[in-house]
Amino acid sequence: MARTIISTIARAALVLSIAIPAAGAAPFALLDGDIVFQEARSPQTEAIQRATHSRFSHMGMVFRVNGAWFVFEAIQPVTMTPLESWAARGAGGHYTVKRLRGAAGTLTDAALVKMREAGAGYIGRPYDIYFGWADDRLYCSELVWKVYRYGPGIELCPLRRIRDFDLSHPVVKGTLFERYGNAVPLDEPAVSPGDIFDSPLLETVYER
Repeated sequence: MARTIISTIARAALVLSIAIPAAGAAPFALLDGDIVFQEARSPQTEAIQRATHSRFSHMGMVFRVNGAWFVFEAIQPVTMTPLESWAARGAGGHYTVKRLRGAAGTLTDAALVKMREAGAGYIGRPYDIYFGWADDRLYCSELVWKVYRYGPGIELCPLRRIRDFDLSHPVVKGTLFERYGNAVPLDEPAVSPGDIFDSPLLETVYER
């Protein structure tokens, strides 16, 4: 019951931000739809880093609701998290903000409405520890990729298959075995925080 109430509030906050203008200056000149990356402190962080050759293991996207900045992210469950609370969960409180190149002309009010509406449909869905591509469960980079794709129709980067990542390290092998046994879905479509971070469609606008 408590989770349902929280999910409903988060969904309402995301949708509500469509119509209510935010007050106050944006910290670090953030814009709605900016993408934030961090090195998470979680048991799967090293496996993700080893498999993707990126230090970033978690990500989300920011939206402003009534003057406050929130990160829309896939944790357990998909939710809206205050930016500073989100930053504090990362290693050293560090994070990097990337923005769609030409965002001022591309992420119009109409495009942002589509993004928020697409995102609202995912609020409350469980985190996907199996990194599947179905919409019933989501992981962090999948969520951001899909909101951009199914909102304004932007593919931030090409999708890959699980087999395309570096699965050779013992930490990665151990994590895969824990979750799949000997039936790793090597042909499952996938996208990592590192894939999106390296997208030529994005530019770095802030680092902390």
